Amino acid sequence: MNAIVPIKPGKLRKRVLGTIDTLSKTPKGMIPQIRRPKFTFAEGDVPRYWWDNNPIKTLLLAAMSSGFPPGERFFIDSVRHFESQITDPELKKAIKGFIGQEAHHSREHDMLNGYLQEQGVDLARLENEVLGFMNWMRKNLSPERQLAHTVAVEHFTAMMAEEFLLKFDALEEMDPRMAPVWAWHAIEESEHKAVAFDVFKAVGGSEFTRITEMMLVSVLFPLFTSIHLYQLVRDDGQLGNWKAWRETLNYMWGKPGVFRKLLPAYARFFKPSFHPWDHDARDLVEKAKQRWLGDVL
Repeated sequence: MNAIVPIKPGKLRKRVLGTIDTLSKTPKGMIPQIRRPKFTFAEGDVPRYWWDNNPIKTLLLAAMSSGFPPGERFFIDSVRHFESQITDPELKKAIKGFIGQEAHHSREHDMLNGYLQEQGVDLARLENEVLGFMNWMRKNLSPERQLAHTVAVEHFTAMMAEEFLLKFDALEEMDPRMAPVWAWHAIEESEHKAVAFDVFKAVGGSEFTRITEMMLVSVLFPLFTSIHLYQLVRDDGQLGNWKAWRETLNYMWGKPGVFRKLLPAYARFFKPSFHPWDHDARDLVEKAKQRWLGDVL
């Protein structure tokens, strides 16, 4: 006679592929809003070092911006691949919102990168490097792993949006013509932070793929950013600006140590019960909307 193994209370739950997992913590009705800002910059409109008059801080964000257009197009494609498999009405709406927001991020950062390129910051070369890597992943990774890559990077961008740009004083330190671009992007990264994750869960993505892809992204994301920052700082003749390096490293890892304070949020991704909405930043986002978006939307 076969032994009957009792199911522990709380372990049995219905799960249907294509629907949001019954344990999803995404707030009901959290559909990313598609905004259509039109940021413009004229030549000489913004100071060269527009974040805290610091070349290292400024070029760090410029380096990140260089990868946004090809990266966000990759994210859209990875989610769209599974869109036809999704049956949950709310998740389908969220996917539409995610795609719309990411498409506008790509467009606006194309504009911003073009402006910085005209000011002598060579982002085109960096963007081509990121595009080449995105195309390599398209050819060599399975659709599931491409979606897991999006899930992992979205966790990084949501952390930086909520715990770096919106919580601390980075936006206040930026030139007032530049800050709204980063505020808008940060707000929307928070709004859609769980869409790719919920799609991954809904189509039966494996925990092994999710965790191992985050391990790879944890190496690649800082590596690409560091290399690109070095290239921009070198080209700008600021490698020997020890004051700017000291201020930046202290800001990121010392006091207030914004990157250091991201580590607990980063580590939570590896918990089996992790969900992006474990950290609910809606109050923070609402304050940022009122502060930064009134004049640009």
